[in-house]
Amino acid sequence: MSTSEHAEATTIPASRARVAQPHHRPRLKDTWWRHAVGIVAIVVSLFPVVYTLSSAFNRDNSLQGASLVPTHVTLHNFGNLLHNNVTQTSGGKADAPYLNWILNSTIIAGATALFATMLGAFAAYAFSRFRFKGRRMGMVTLLLIQIFPQFAAIAAIYLLVLNIGNIFGPLGLNSLLAVVIVYLGGALGVQAWLMKGFFDTIPQELDESARVDGATPAQIFWGVVLPLALPVLVVVALISFIFTFNEYVIASALLQTNKHFTLPVGLYGFISQNYGQHWGPFAAGSLMALIPVTALFLFLQRYIVSGLTAGSVKG
Repeated sequence: MSTSEHAEATTIPASRARVAQPHHRPRLKDTWWRHAVGIVAIVVSLFPVVYTLSSAFNRDNSLQGASLVPTHVTLHNFGNLLHNNVTQTSGGKADAPYLNWILNSTIIAGATALFATMLGAFAAYAFSRFRFKGRRMGMVTLLLIQIFPQFAAIAAIYLLVLNIGNIFGPLGLNSLLAVVIVYLGGALGVQAWLMKGFFDTIPQELDESARVDGATPAQIFWGVVLPLALPVLVVVALISFIFTFNEYVIASALLQTNKHFTLPVGLYGFISQNYGQHWGPFAAGSLMALIPVTALFLFLQRYIVSGLTAGSVKG
């Protein structure tokens, strides 16, 4: 072998001959401002949480006596709420059935989440699989309706429920069923758009294969498409549950008696008439209200990430 051939054979490609450069971590003096911004953001985010924790475990119920570190640590506020030993007003005229409030909120939020998810799934499946006149305009209309929030029509909603209650009592004022139906009036919109994008990622060949095997449209929807869309259904249901669980304006207008209040409406009674008088029970009730939502998050967490991202790929 000649010298030139030997040199050519032993030549190492430039990409392989390239020596890996050692990775140098950025020095603190160059990135200190990023750490400072992060620390400030953490402090700002955690301040309300720490303040609420301190107030919940503080024996002093007044807002003036609350601090970041409780001076007299006690579980008195939690015990009084659970045993209904605290009143909403300084005059002692209204009891605070906390367990009833949290049960009412859970029932309303659960029912709304279930039926809103199903309504959204029906609409999303129609927009995704069927081609009909006015399809695109219908989707745009659903999205534009969301610009106007429900509480903008609170007066009309109140009068409508009042008049319906004179004819059919279960749908009148002070009815949990009436609140659920009002919430379902705004169920479509963003939910349908999100699920429609997810349904578009499910191959239509699966529908055609099931149709060849003799499946009806209902069997295709319930047996083929819906099980594959479980992640996005879970995400939509969770979003709807959290929104209705925390909603205050419509619930405060439609629910009249103390035992029918939802949790936000009931807790507001602690600070509405004599501000700061019952800040301890208010903070304790807010902390215990985290339990249903946190438990739902932990139970459904494996569906959340895939459901939020899959619908944004194709729409």
